[in-house]
Amino acid sequence: MTITTSDTPVTTEAGVPEHLAQVDQLALLESEAIHILREVVGELERPVMLFSGGKDSVVMLHLAAKAFWPGPIPFPALHVDTGHNFDEVLNFRDRTVERLGVRLEVASVQDYIDDGRLQERPDGTRNPLQTLPLLDAITGGRYDAVFGGARRDEEKARAKERVVSLRDEFGAWDPRNQRPELWNIYNPRHRPGEHVRVFPLSNWTELDVWRYIEREQIELPPLYFAHEREVFSRDGMLLAVGPYSQPSPTDQVTRRRVRYRTVGDMSCTGAVSSDAATLADIITEVAATTITERGATRADDRISEAAMEDRKKEGYF
Repeated sequence: MTITTSDTPVTTEAGVPEHLAQVDQLALLESEAIHILREVVGELERPVMLFSGGKDSVVMLHLAAKAFWPGPIPFPALHVDTGHNFDEVLNFRDRTVERLGVRLEVASVQDYIDDGRLQERPDGTRNPLQTLPLLDAITGGRYDAVFGGARRDEEKARAKERVVSLRDEFGAWDPRNQRPELWNIYNPRHRPGEHVRVFPLSNWTELDVWRYIEREQIELPPLYFAHEREVFSRDGMLLAVGPYSQPSPTDQVTRRRVRYRTVGDMSCTGAVSSDAATLADIITEVAATTITERGATRADDRISEAAMEDRKKEGYF
């Protein structure tokens, strides 16, 4: 560190002002996310937060609680339930919103299948079927902002996304029609019928999320930690044996010690072999990985090279 005169800022060897170098990276990310939440709530009338009980949405709800404390979280939570979710995650979802006093709204894919508005896919995966119930819930609730837990490091289509992303009157995303976001100035303005998707965790990585969970001691569904489970291998992924993911006669079922890096539809979300049973273990494991959690464990992203981008253009998360 060098000091020349009283008017010269103190810097580290890397040239970073010392007062900034002392600020923890997680504190900066938390501050940015809280700023985004407050800005959107201050500017728009009817926001809602997507909440599935997965780690990213849990962190987002935790940030919302901190952003508006000591008051309540000033918007409801919305879950688009495929009907094929893990029971452990749904139970955790319900306990969490009850603890925080948040109203939970559920848009059910099963309801749409039952009344004929949607049909089951040949591959049995329901994640792509979430778009219509989501858009109907947004329209029915007259929501003008939808907070989502997507991060840019997850997948290449999400890497293109702005923090505040405009959706047209059909809920569609146009990657060529995005607004500049210089100096952390966000523009949520939109015309009647349109809305914005807002991603407070855009600049976080999977490792950031886990380090923050450890720092804040945030409770998570037990599926994220190593446990024994019957699984079978399909397309390079370990799928759990369950009511919505059944092995074929040629699939070999084994009992393995696994955990989940992401939790979604049971029929398309794979586990990873792991002994990481604590937050410290998971942080070490994630720090060493070279593939994102979606790339490693989500079959719906493998339908095509542009699977996620195609779904986002239709109105998906």
